[in-house]
Amino acid sequence: MASIKLAPKDFKADADFAKALHGTDTTSAGYTALLKKNKDAQEAAVDGYFKHWDNKTSETQTAEDQQARLEDYSALTKHYYNLVTDFYEYGWGSSFHFSRYYKGEAFRQATARHEHYLAYKMGIKEGMKVLDVGCGVGGPAREIARFTGANIIGINNNDYQIQRANHYAKVNKLDKQLNFVKGDFMQMDFEDETFDAVYAIEATVHAPVLAGVYSEIYRVLKPGGVFGVYEWVLTDKYDESNPRHREIAYGIEIGDGIPKMFTNKVAEEALKSVGFEIESSKDLADVGDEIPWWYPLSGEWRFVQTVGDIFTFLRTSNIGRTITMNATGLLEKLKIAPAGSKKVTIALEEAAVNLVEGAKLGIFTPMMLYVCKKPESQ
Repeated sequence: MASIKLAPKDFKADADFAKALHGTDTTSAGYTALLKKNKDAQEAAVDGYFKHWDNKTSETQTAEDQQARLEDYSALTKHYYNLVTDFYEYGWGSSFHFSRYYKGEAFRQATARHEHYLAYKMGIKEGMKVLDVGCGVGGPAREIARFTGANIIGINNNDYQIQRANHYAKVNKLDKQLNFVKGDFMQMDFEDETFDAVYAIEATVHAPVLAGVYSEIYRVLKPGGVFGVYEWVLTDKYDESNPRHREIAYGIEIGDGIPKMFTNKVAEEALKSVGFEIESSKDLADVGDEIPWWYPLSGEWRFVQTVGDIFTFLRTSNIGRTITMNATGLLEKLKIAPAGSKKVTIALEEAAVNLVEGAKLGIFTPMMLYVCKKPESQ
C-alpha cells in the first residue's frame, strides 16, 4: 500500500463529467445510449484512458508506465466504464461477468445461476445487510436480492453505472431492497463493521493493490461476516518469463481497464495478510466443464445452447464483434457516433481474443472463487 497513493475524492467533478458525457436520460441503453454521448466529453474520456496504452506493448512498456497506471487506478477505471458500459449492455446484458455453462442451459440462466451460487456459498440470507463491491449496473445485485431477500448496497466509482443501476432497481420494483452509491473501493466511506456480508464479482481486479481493497472490505465487514469473490487472476501456469504469456496478460489489461494483472498466489496472500480466513477456494474455470466459460467470445457455434442464445452469440462472438467494430467505425466517420468509439471496440476485441487465448493456455481465470470469513474475535 505504501507505494500507491490513493486517488483524491472529487465526486462532484466526476458527476459533472458523467452528466456532460451521458446526459440525464436513464431510459436509453446499449447502442442507442452510445450514439447520444457528448462528443467533446467522449474525446476527453478516450484520451484519459488510452494515454496509458498508446504506442506501448507488453515488451516496450516500462516500470514507470505500469506505475502510472497503478497510481491512476481511479480515473483509469472511471474512464474505462464511461467508454464501455454501453457496449457491455448491448452485447452482454446488465451482468458484466462470465459464467459456467451446463449442457442445454441458456446464457441468461447460466448468468443468474453463477450469481446464485456465490450467494449460496456465502450463506446470504433474507434481511442481511450486504455490500456489492464494484456493482456495475446492478445486474448481480438485483438477482441476488431476489434470490436471497437480502438488502444490498452497491458501491461503484462510475456515476453513469450508478445512475443506471438505481434506474433498473426502480423499474424492477427493488428500490426498497437495493441502493447504489458512489465510492472508491480503496477508501470506502462506510463505518467499520457495517455489513453482514460482502461480495465482489470480477471487480476487485481493478484495484492497484489487492491488499488495499481487501483490507477495506475486511474493515466494513462485521466480525464473523463472510466475503465472497470471483477474482480475475493469472494461474500457476502463467510464466512471467514467457513473452507470449506477457502479451496475453497485457492484452487483457488494455481491453478490460486493469492497471495490473495479479496471480492467484498474490490474491491468496493478500486475503490472508489483511486477516481473512479462507474457508474455500476453487478455480471454477478448471473443473472440466463440457462448455467453456469463454464460449460467448469465441466463434465456435457448437457451444450455442438455445435459440435465444444465437442473438447473444451474434453480438459477442468474434463475428459479431467485427460487425459492431466496423459499423461503429462507419457511424464515427459519418459523425453519428462520437470520435474514438471504434478505438474502444478495437480494445474490446483485443481483450476478447486474449481472454480466450489465456483460457485455452490455462494461464488465466475470471472465476477464482474465494469464500472468506472475518474472525469473530479481533
